[in-house]
Amino acid sequence: MKVAIVHDWLVTYAGAERVLAGLCAVWPDADLFAVIDFLSDADRAHLGGKRATTTFIQQLPKARTHYQKYLPLMPLAIEQLDMSSYDLIISSSHAVAKGVLTGPNQLHISYVHSPIRYAWDLQHQYLHEASLERGIKAKLARMLLHYMRMWDQRTASGVDEFIANSHFIGRRINKSYRRQSTVIYPPVDTRQFTLHEAKEDFYLTASRMVPYKKMPMIIEAFAAMPDKRLIVIGTGPEMDKAREAAGPNVTLLGYQSFEVLLQHMQRAKAFVFAAEEDFGIAPIEAQACGTPVVAYGRGGVLETVRGLEHAEPTGVFYPEQTTASLSAAIGEFEAQCSRITPENCRRNAERFSSERFQQEIRAFVDARLREASAFDLQQSSAPLPAPSTPLYPAAVVPIKHA
Repeated sequence: MKVAIVHDWLVTYAGAERVLAGLCAVWPDADLFAVIDFLSDADRAHLGGKRATTTFIQQLPKARTHYQKYLPLMPLAIEQLDMSSYDLIISSSHAVAKGVLTGPNQLHISYVHSPIRYAWDLQHQYLHEASLERGIKAKLARMLLHYMRMWDQRTASGVDEFIANSHFIGRRINKSYRRQSTVIYPPVDTRQFTLHEAKEDFYLTASRMVPYKKMPMIIEAFAAMPDKRLIVIGTGPEMDKAREAAGPNVTLLGYQSFEVLLQHMQRAKAFVFAAEEDFGIAPIEAQACGTPVVAYGRGGVLETVRGLEHAEPTGVFYPEQTTASLSAAIGEFEAQCSRITPENCRRNAERFSSERFQQEIRAFVDARLREASAFDLQQSSAPLPAPSTPLYPAAVVPIKHA
């Protein structure tokens, strides 16, 4: 059996690429495809050294750094990848990977991190953050996103089975494509994030400083609570806003190595999270270290953190992305933290291990292959149908005799 794995683009090693690494571990002989591939050698090692077959966008100017600007060309590009010789195609998609062309004798299973966020329910948020609400550029952007929505919905019919990375994304798949999906949570390397029971008197947040992560909001909330210490790891476009919001009780460390991140995550009193994520790996990594989570109660985090209503809680949720809501949650956490133990946090995180992901994805794909094989066998052994009476009988042409 020939297997192809299709990913959107390979530029950095982030959450979607961890899923891709898990897929490559299960099917090490599979061929890899992507719109572009500019991974570093260190990141490529996670994929078993695989190098992707890419599209024409790989050769376009500044494709490495400005690949997002080629989004209008990506539907065309992904359709040019030749899948005709493969029996099983697995796409890892948050943009266009699920749009590869496949035939009736091929099984296409799509692991969806999300339908194209900026084309569906988050369109208005993305246009606002990109300052594309008025003017000719805004009109062109809306036309492009309208086209992307139509293409995305049409190509959903070429997928035989959908896998969602959370129930939250399963609902988004149903809303966008009117298709059901099976939830298989992404892999989290819980072996690297080891349990550490002794905690110190500081809170931690760690993330890229992009708008939807709400890092300045977290910093502002702690600046208003001078008796509580916050350490911030990460950098990005909103770093200046973060510096402006920081008080003397807030320490901005910027980008740090994995070793520094791990040490802080193990020793923190709690990990603070403010994004609405499709899944959210960082809160699970914190729990793997035995560290509770104080999180905005929307998105995938509701499936990965157990709130105070649970018999064995691992964190506290707050209902709004505001400083007041977060401050109230910190107060609630400090009043209830004796109910949250490092051991329970660790046990909860182990539900999302890499080994569990590989077992579940292999079992799911094997079951679909068996079903497809049984169906083909049934069809081949079925008796031929009796000829039916034609709806329009052939015209009778009289024979002329000499």
